Amino acid sequence: MAKRHLEQPQSLKAAALRAQEMGLPLVVMTTLKGCPYCDLVRENYLYPMNARGQLVAVQIDILDAGNEVEFFDGRRLWPREISRIWKNKVAPTVYFFNAQGKEVAERLEGVAVPDFFGSYLDARLADGRKAIER
Repeated sequence: MAKRHLEQPQSLKAAALRAQEMGLPLVVMTTLKGCPYCDLVRENYLYPMNARGQLVAVQIDILDAGNEVEFFDGRRLWPREISRIWKNKVAPTVYFFNAQGKEVAERLEGVAVPDFFGSYLDARLADGRKAIER
């Protein structure tokens, strides 16, 4: 089976505005090539939910040295710089942002217990939606 991928955004700002229009937080996963836990999260949770319109999810490969990304404030940054700003410690980490780039739910760092990841993700999405509605 071919691996399914999430978009690596050209603009986090534009992606967050798209999510806001749907009443959703922007979900951003930091990833690394060859990371089996990143594949698990992307292929079993984020990609299917994104395809069904249940969330707006993108990914940032933190070692990508070929593509700058427009940050929430309009600056063009390398993925490694974005990872440093977010104090990213592990891949995958799943973040939940409003249109201004503020985290609106607790981030999910790594995959401690794969069987419970879906429940943790659902809870964070609910928290993020509530924060967006305010």
